[in-house]
Amino acid sequence: MTDYGHDLQFGTFLTPDAAQPERVVELAALTEVAGLELATVQDHPYQARFLDVFSLLGAMLGRTTTLRVAPNVANLPLRPPYVLARTVASLDLLSRGRVELGLGAGAFWDAIVAAGGPRRTPGEALAALAEAVDVVRATWDTGQRSLRHEGAHYRVVGAHPGPAPAHDVEIWLGAIGPRMLALTGRVADGWLPSMSYVPPATLSERNARIDDAALAAGRDPVAVRRLYNVNASPGGGEPGLVGSATDWAEQLAGLVLEHGMSTFLLATDDPAAIRRFGDEVAPAVREHVDAARRGAAPADAAAVLAPAAPPTATASTGVPSGLGVRPTVDDGTRRSTEQPWDETTRPTYVPADPDRVYTAHEEATAQHLVDVHDHLRGELAQLFDVIGQVEAGSLDAGRARSLINTMTMRQNNWTLGAYCESYCRVVTTHHTIEDTSMFPHLRARDAALVPVIDRLEAEHHVIADVLDQVDRALVAVVSGPGGLPQLRAAVDLLADTMASHLAYEERMLLEPLARFGFA
Repeated sequence: MTDYGHDLQFGTFLTPDAAQPERVVELAALTEVAGLELATVQDHPYQARFLDVFSLLGAMLGRTTTLRVAPNVANLPLRPPYVLARTVASLDLLSRGRVELGLGAGAFWDAIVAAGGPRRTPGEALAALAEAVDVVRATWDTGQRSLRHEGAHYRVVGAHPGPAPAHDVEIWLGAIGPRMLALTGRVADGWLPSMSYVPPATLSERNARIDDAALAAGRDPVAVRRLYNVNASPGGGEPGLVGSATDWAEQLAGLVLEHGMSTFLLATDDPAAIRRFGDEVAPAVREHVDAARRGAAPADAAAVLAPAAPPTATASTGVPSGLGVRPTVDDGTRRSTEQPWDETTRPTYVPADPDRVYTAHEEATAQHLVDVHDHLRGELAQLFDVIGQVEAGSLDAGRARSLINTMTMRQNNWTLGAYCESYCRVVTTHHTIEDTSMFPHLRARDAALVPVIDRLEAEHHVIADVLDQVDRALVAVVSGPGGLPQLRAAVDLLADTMASHLAYEERMLLEPLARFGFA
């Protein structure tokens, strides 16, 4: 058994379908809303049906706020490493450190040649990949004055390194064969195979090759993260995950504890599968692995232990004290004089079993709602910071009447507009998930929840109207600096409605979510 102790990460492996470009970006946004860390995209530059991967990754970064992205994997023969390094570094700087680099030696050589690339033998492809890793890392090393690499496949002589990325970008190699695995152990930050090409039964042997090569190169094998593109089983004996979400979680936890795989990227374009992967599978995998690493008893076994004191419903929070997840308190502070709704008319829900003991998995389900809400709260706080900067820039531009300051103000306004659009889209996506999946599920499980869910849905419609006000204010900002007060008023109202609504939703739904799950 080999568990390298890496932190667990989860994400998606999406198809860059040029026929549905907006849908691909929306799936990346859904990946973030579902609580997953990564969205990755295959790179086949010769495929006319696919979008260019780096253009697509840029659009994904612009639509999200915390999501990390990567090519899975970049097609090296059609992407010169010096230019590739600059592209990745630029995206990383623009996104404040949210880009990683999956890199492949190439395949489908007839198509590569047709697109103007070289035809390489397996040995040549391996040597070119090793050279490319050196060139990419040297390009990011701005501590040197010039870059010099004269190899059999790449020649970079006298070019200036830079820009450096915002963070230490990891290079993950899509390796299958023995020599590629050895190269991964020597130079890579991660190994990124696909379950369809590298079945779980072969992981031990391939991991051993990586580990041996790492040790021979004086590296700790732990320095190589083990990633895995996973998929639902297509049947017919093909490798893939089988069964329910619980079954998937057990299978993935086994891959962590037995083979050291720690980052799982689900190959799917199905929104429901993405939500299930984030809402159910990933939290359960974390629970299994955390318990195993601590040497703790399974959560189900812990559930039969009696608590030290009988838990009771807590009046201030609305959830039983035996549930170790607390709702965020709304302190009543308001920025706007406008009242979106009457809070005194809200129905309440009292849990039927105040003495219930909750497992770690049940608490993780409730905690996920708080985590998503905290992300929305954090983004709203950043939005106010951006507005403050724009207001300060507008004053300077008005006094100086200079073209440079005017251009700066326009850039600030564009940044603000993109950020507002991103935030509003995340809020809308989150509410859509609740309205179409979580709410019907909870309604069906407990009739006492129906009035609360009806009220939450009604508040979602009010919030949608407030988001429309933000959109209209953005139009006014583009027209001139006089639109900023209107925008601040709209965002003040948005902050009030979100603070009130999110706190109420947590008070009412944390216990039902722990008891019944998301869906």
